[in-house]
Amino acid sequence: MSEPNPTSIHAVEGMILSRHLRERAGQLYLEFWLKTEAGPCKVISTVQKDVFFIAQRDLLQAEQLLKQAGLTFETRALSLKSFDQQRIGAVYFTSSKLCYRARSLLEGRGLHLYEADIRLSDRFLMERFIYGSMQAQGRLQQRSSYVELSNARCLPSNYRASFRCLSLDIECSEAGELFSIGLAARDWRCVLMIGEAERGENTLQSPSWLTYVDNEAALLNAFVDKLQHYDPDVIVGWNVLNFDMRLLNKRAQLHRLKLALGRDGELMHVRERRDDSNQAYVTISGRVVIDGIDALRSATYHFDSFSLEFVAQQLLGKGKLSENVDDRLAEIEHDFKYNKIKLANYNLQDCNLVLDIFEHCDLLNYLSLRSQLTGLELQRMGGSVAAFINVYLPKLHRAGYVSPRRPDDGGLASPGGYVMESKPGLYTNVLVLDFKSLYPSIIRTFLIDPLGLVEGLQAPADAVPGFKGAKFSRDKHFLPDIIDTLWQARDEAKAAGDAARSQAIKILMNSFYGVLGSGGCPFYDTRLASSITMRGQEIMQQTAAWIEAEGYEVIYGDTDSTFVYLAGDYDHKAVCDVGLMLQQRINELWQNKLEQSFNLPCALELEFETHFSQFLMPTIRGSSQGSKKRYAGVKKTEHGEQLVFKGLETVRSDWTQLAKDFQAELYQRVFSGQDVKNYIRTTIVDTLAGVNDDKLIYRKRLRRKLELYVLSSPPQVKAARHADELNLKAGKKARYQNKGWINYVQTVSGPQALEHRQASIDYQHYIDKQLKPVAEAILPFVNLSFDELANAQLALF
Repeated sequence: MSEPNPTSIHAVEGMILSRHLRERAGQLYLEFWLKTEAGPCKVISTVQKDVFFIAQRDLLQAEQLLKQAGLTFETRALSLKSFDQQRIGAVYFTSSKLCYRARSLLEGRGLHLYEADIRLSDRFLMERFIYGSMQAQGRLQQRSSYVELSNARCLPSNYRASFRCLSLDIECSEAGELFSIGLAARDWRCVLMIGEAERGENTLQSPSWLTYVDNEAALLNAFVDKLQHYDPDVIVGWNVLNFDMRLLNKRAQLHRLKLALGRDGELMHVRERRDDSNQAYVTISGRVVIDGIDALRSATYHFDSFSLEFVAQQLLGKGKLSENVDDRLAEIEHDFKYNKIKLANYNLQDCNLVLDIFEHCDLLNYLSLRSQLTGLELQRMGGSVAAFINVYLPKLHRAGYVSPRRPDDGGLASPGGYVMESKPGLYTNVLVLDFKSLYPSIIRTFLIDPLGLVEGLQAPADAVPGFKGAKFSRDKHFLPDIIDTLWQARDEAKAAGDAARSQAIKILMNSFYGVLGSGGCPFYDTRLASSITMRGQEIMQQTAAWIEAEGYEVIYGDTDSTFVYLAGDYDHKAVCDVGLMLQQRINELWQNKLEQSFNLPCALELEFETHFSQFLMPTIRGSSQGSKKRYAGVKKTEHGEQLVFKGLETVRSDWTQLAKDFQAELYQRVFSGQDVKNYIRTTIVDTLAGVNDDKLIYRKRLRRKLELYVLSSPPQVKAARHADELNLKAGKKARYQNKGWINYVQTVSGPQALEHRQASIDYQHYIDKQLKPVAEAILPFVNLSFDELANAQLALF
């Protein structure tokens, strides 16, 4: 790139990587790093002021208190008002520290502030409708490895970036002493290892990507050099924030070293929350650090365990390069002393697994699209409330209002979704009708909106009625239109096969109900959330009544799904014909009802999607009453039949593999009309004979430190305490004191960790607590008793 003229105005466009607040010479600036087509660009804003709002009636008292405290500020009366129609003033500061001190002072004196917890960088972007990417215009200067745009004017953009991504993984001792650091990208790889190359005729030659250093300080310095050399936009890893980056920072502090990882040589900053979350936040100028676990959770992935090994096996069908699954730390420490090349390969494999997971799930694309929809930072996980504020607040300001305050009491609980009393039984031909995005469609249809509630209560005569006294304006609202725009964008994404964009939009739309019902959201109002859920209950009940009026039996309903039993002889085509007929009929009825009763167009859309050729609705254990959110069935699909479980043992992480396998096979046999007596007897015999020992393992998470389990000691805690007692007696360190996962089995002496089992397995426990509950959910519907079959078999054993 040729040297730009610093006196002329240039424009750049890019994706926002990081945002920073800077104070220089008593003035406040915002600094944004962009990924542009030409490379990284630092954008520096014009001079800014931090701000919060206060009722004009309290402005004089606030000014007096701030002057007495010696704080420098400016005030201004605004044309904005609060939701309770109070006129609003603004208090401005040239320093964010001053703003924070003023906020603490005034709130401590009982004054109510508005929007005081919104970060300046977030406010700057949202007020300009900048989400994820921006266009900036200003004076351009070439730096060593990036360009800098100063005095910038920032505008919205739809720029889509392709990121330079680097995977990071470290290996260390139990005490946190570093052994090696692995770095991997698709076009480059490197492992930095403390020590010397091994010698000897049986030793493999060191690979070219393995670099040896003398000590830990040299390792950290080499890490900084290698990372700066590759110059990534995004750094990914597994638990990379709470473990890798945190440990690297601590080891650097120990050696009094600076981890200058920023693109402009800025130091990495690690901030740790001082609460039970133990969460670390990492800031690197011009770069983003994204944890793979958080990213998967944000994209609504669920796993029994989020260990890298488990997730990689589930998604990729491959895992770590490790032989000692039960004690990888011991293997790592051994390899560091005696087989460094093996450790280097293990280190590098972990890096590659993370890259593979990110690519397999398209996580960076998903996070980019989410950022462009909501304005959330790429590495920000969760953040549903922040996303809603980013999208909604600038529109609200232009309507003349400031955001309300969060409820002091955390808010009241709102009614939940509709769940119908089920009719237990074993059925043939059950079809399922689902409302497409029910809660977002209710918001669209009934104009549910924070501003709409305020304006509707001001002019209730022509407003749309809600619940708990809510009235919604027919023409003054934003949320229904926001959802309508997102809805169309999702339909376009689905039509284009853009799964990442479709998923990002779906998660955002579905979060709006939860946000409005959350006491952590300033727009919380129980009338908003109740007008969504109670309307949903009404819709589901009316839908069921209409279906039954058509001559079909509704056996269950849950939130947005209605289960319909078709009595008689139906093939798959006939079931589909009925499903499509009901879909069209119910949609027509809702369109007519909403037009006649509310004078509103209908955004509700019922879809026929599922045909269960065989279906089980079980009872609650020990009762004849039908269960809720638990069922199983054989689903007819284009590719054949699929066995589906909902809320039963095969989809629960707290059941053994024995129970899961037993359930899948037993239900398949019942659904296909096969005899199950011999299968049950064989399973009992094999379990008692030890054939199924490898399937008897419980895997549970210790969510607290062992010492905190005082009032109760669940089995995993007993197993962990027993294991650590044996560890200490053997002169080893206690392994299970600080949370984590444990694998254990139930023995005749109680639960014992797998690696420390001393007693015989209690096989009767597994028959009574694993096999029996599974069988009892379905056997009564085919006139069989598990106890009778088991007792007869045990008498022979």
